Amino acid sequence: MSIHPSLTASKGKKQRSVLKRYERIEKLKKESKWKDDTSSFGLPKVKVIKMKLKKLKTTEAKEGKEATGAAAKTASK
Repeated sequence: MSIHPSLTASKGKKQRSVLKRYERIEKLKKESKWKDDTSSFGLPKVKVIKMKLKKLKTTEAKEGKEATGAAAKTASK
């Protein structure tokens, strides 16, 4: 019997939509919204920012490919 895909180890880390209590406290400390005498229960909500990275095709990459192609042509002569 096979294992369900959600139970297998993922290749990369997935973005979590919920932070653990200590992560929320750390984030509140960075934002100066945490006091040391505050209870760790009933914490305010902390927004989790999801970031997507797009692969950019720049002209530098194209120029780099052309330069290596030109160098290969001159080396072969």
